[in-house]
Amino acid sequence: MDDLLRHHEICQFLYREARLQDEHRFEEWERLWTDDAIYWVPANGDGGDPEREMSIIYDNRSRIGLRIRQYLTGKRYSQLPRSRLRRVVGNIEVLAEEPAGTRVAANMILYESHRRGQIMWAARVDYVLRRVEGEYRLASKKVALVNNDTALTTMAFLI
Repeated sequence: MDDLLRHHEICQFLYREARLQDEHRFEEWERLWTDDAIYWVPANGDGGDPEREMSIIYDNRSRIGLRIRQYLTGKRYSQLPRSRLRRVVGNIEVLAEEPAGTRVAANMILYESHRRGQIMWAARVDYVLRRVEGEYRLASKKVALVNNDTALTTMAFLI
């Protein structure tokens, strides 16, 4: 029963994270991260070493916060009007308990509607979740886009 409850809590956390991103509620989304978090979107495949290979995003916690603060100034328009987004997160697997946290993997489909058209993004997402003050937080998130080995259209939102 404990495994079932843990899986349910993790699913609810991931669904909430997706909803906050879809609704552009980035201040709330930022609060889901631990102080030592890493957010990585590799380029050219599933990713090897982000310190040695090109990445679409490779941010530490400070850089995540900076991106959001810049977005909220209203002076750095990433999109105007902003995209309408909806994510579907599924195939959620709790892989292991490790000293760094709970390793979780999921598949994600993201539908983006913008005046330039509609785009479908698909990815395998690897997470390390850690309990902080009794609640799950993102210690790391790696979003391996299925088509990251091709030319990508502008991604003006946080995947």
